[in-house]
Amino acid sequence: MSTALNLIDLRAGSAADLGLVDMLMQRAFDPRFGEAWSRGQCLGILAMPGVWLTIAQLNDLPAGFALARAIGDETELLLLATLPEVRRRGVGGALLRSIINDAIDRNVKTIYLEVRAGNEALHLYRGAGFNKVGERRAYYRGADGQIYDALTYQRKLG
Repeated sequence: MSTALNLIDLRAGSAADLGLVDMLMQRAFDPRFGEAWSRGQCLGILAMPGVWLTIAQLNDLPAGFALARAIGDETELLLLATLPEVRRRGVGGALLRSIINDAIDRNVKTIYLEVRAGNEALHLYRGAGFNKVGERRAYYRGADGQIYDALTYQRKLG
């Protein structure tokens, strides 16, 4: 009996990766929830100081990405996406640990993130030590007009 190894590679991304990021977002984010960003939004945020993009590959294939921004002693995890077919194989956890470690390297004291209520990634964030600190009612609007709340989480570092 053989088992497939999950070899996760992470690398720094750039604006040159926006086509890949767009493909990953379109496949990772269910359009019912309205969470994906446009290519223009991603390009605009990448041009800002303190922003970084991390690309994940699983067994040499694109698998996900994370986008974060540090301002002062705070970091915000803006987006984290993994392809549906690679979920629960360590890609999301590797991306999240990478963002946390990058934040520590930048002398950040707190990381924040926002997630749609009911998002299956909540277990990942809670498992990594994030705690709920806020809620925005009726924040996300899905493609079908359905409204979803946004939850704000934080993790203190150091």
